[in-house]
Amino acid sequence: MDMRAVASGTLGFQLRSVHMPKLNENWIVQPHGPLVKVATGLMTVEGSIVMPLGQFPRRMTVVELCDGGSAIWSAVPLDEAAMGQIESLGPVRFIIVPNQGHRLDVHAWAKRYPDAKIIAPPRGEAVIREAAPVDATRDIINDPALHFGLVNGMKLDEFTLSVRRAEGVTLILNDILANVRHPKGLGANVMARLFGFGVSRPRTSRFVHWRYVSDNNAVAQQFHHWAAIADLRRIIVSHGDVIEDNPREVLLRAARDFVG
Repeated sequence: MDMRAVASGTLGFQLRSVHMPKLNENWIVQPHGPLVKVATGLMTVEGSIVMPLGQFPRRMTVVELCDGGSAIWSAVPLDEAAMGQIESLGPVRFIIVPNQGHRLDVHAWAKRYPDAKIIAPPRGEAVIREAAPVDATRDIINDPALHFGLVNGMKLDEFTLSVRRAEGVTLILNDILANVRHPKGLGANVMARLFGFGVSRPRTSRFVHWRYVSDNNAVAQQFHHWAAIADLRRIIVSHGDVIEDNPREVLLRAARDFVG
């Protein structure tokens, strides 16, 4: 989700702006941390969206592909040193836009990597095309270690991605689960707490529940399905910290939020 759009206005709570965020045409680097290796061929980095009185976290994940190059989940512009790390893996071959709210920097990435294929969820394709051409609305990566999915019970399509490595499975989610344990600044703290972006524990934010969810039972069943993944080692979310402490129980607890 483009939290800069949510953040605009008094204390950043003009929800109507979520529908028409201002898209970045140029490579605009906002504050970010280092690329962190979480598993073989899998790196993630926490970026930020500068907002009034704070910074709201957003996260990008880089997946090294079995036949070379990389796939980028929820693209965030990084400084040249970090981009050099990504480019050392080989060409950026795929840019995955997990839902229509995560198109803020897609144009800039497509301009920098014109040969990369852009993958968007089916019911987000038209909106994402406002930022950049979409090449596919399904898995065209064909890497046996990767498994695409769509979150069940949603009004607006949202991708999920699981990545299997020798040490286990990493589940990559987008807005359906947030874990913003350390919001930076007054504005980010107020927004994270008011909208329930996982300050005390990982959970689905109130905003996402209202804007994206259509069927509580289906979403709860989806969390149970993920919890049953064999060798689940961690969950990477697009807003907040990586979840490595008992990810299965985190998913089961998130399911209970939907069914009581």
